[in-house]
Amino acid sequence: MTTIVRTGPIRYATAARFAPPVAVSERTPSSGELSPQPPSRLDRVMGPPRDHLPQGEDCLNLTISTPGLDDGRRPVLVWLHGGGFSSGGGLLDWYDGGALAAEGDLVVVSVNYRLGALGYLYLDGVSPGNLGLADQLEALRWVRANIAAYGGDPDNVTVAGQSAGGISIRLLMDLPEARGLFRRAILQSAPLGLGARPPGQAEKLGQVFADALGTDPRTAGIPEILAAQKETALINLRLTGDPMEPAFIPVDTPDKASFPDNVRDLDVLYGWNADDMTAFPGAAGTDEIYVEPLAAFGDRLRSAGAGVFSYRLDWRPEGSGFGATHCLELPLLLGTEQAWQDSPMLGTVPWPEVDAFGAALRAVWATFARTGTLDPVPVAGHPVRFGPELA
Repeated sequence: MTTIVRTGPIRYATAARFAPPVAVSERTPSSGELSPQPPSRLDRVMGPPRDHLPQGEDCLNLTISTPGLDDGRRPVLVWLHGGGFSSGGGLLDWYDGGALAAEGDLVVVSVNYRLGALGYLYLDGVSPGNLGLADQLEALRWVRANIAAYGGDPDNVTVAGQSAGGISIRLLMDLPEARGLFRRAILQSAPLGLGARPPGQAEKLGQVFADALGTDPRTAGIPEILAAQKETALINLRLTGDPMEPAFIPVDTPDKASFPDNVRDLDVLYGWNADDMTAFPGAAGTDEIYVEPLAAFGDRLRSAGAGVFSYRLDWRPEGSGFGATHCLELPLLLGTEQAWQDSPMLGTVPWPEVDAFGAALRAVWATFARTGTLDPVPVAGHPVRFGPELA
């Protein structure tokens, strides 16, 4: 296998609390921190991360996996992790892009962004909201300016994201500032119906957070911030009755006029896992949360002139009670055997079998990142089905 250089963490920006990110003008030492966060609500499905990285507000970091620090001008895949806008981080070993980079001759960039109230609080006089989205935009700008030094082609960037990361990509498509920063997009199990909250609702929930915190959010300690987040989430659950909806998510932007121009020349691959919703007991079905909103989004993309492809993961690992659940494609694409060891969703399947399925999926993602097509279309027996009739 090709030798991979994994570089990082690299600081791509800095940010004061509740302030927009500021690009760094030169390479400076990185803290290696993840955004402060509670345990993931999907630990029961994925298992907890096996690496224990520091947490802190100096978290605007990324890692790069590349086959070579040369002028290879390889396709670039920028990864935006999921976690309900409240947990996760691109620096986690789950998102090691080494295998994908080696097998596909790609440069893989995994990005941290601000989470929870620090990333998505919307409160007048305190935070404008959507700071995590602004972080992602700044990371894409950093890639545009710097990735050639890592063997990547800044004119052939695919942004890929799962769950909240997929929602983020959908929202980036509305921003004129994001135009030209990526040529292709992959949305994995993005629950688009939960994509953004109207400003009025976001402001009310921001006030709930401020009341739960009981002190100035601009100076409160991180433990107090996380405790107030937890209280806000409980109140939000009582108000909505929806166990899937996080307390802190992006705020809807009223101006979407640039969407058609932004996506006209994009290639987009979107899809879901057949049993996504087994990860969220008591919530709605996979069709309602994933299939129908994604299909409607695909129609909108086609109408605007984008190239659109879709997929469905049907693989149900032996020994797992979750089936083709939310996040199941992640160990097929990213991470290592050690990172995914004892993950409940993988059941009793030995790692060589998981990796064999993964190699087939990684080949498709690499082809799409390189060419914007699925040619040649995977044959029968592939762990993922591709095509328009998948529901």
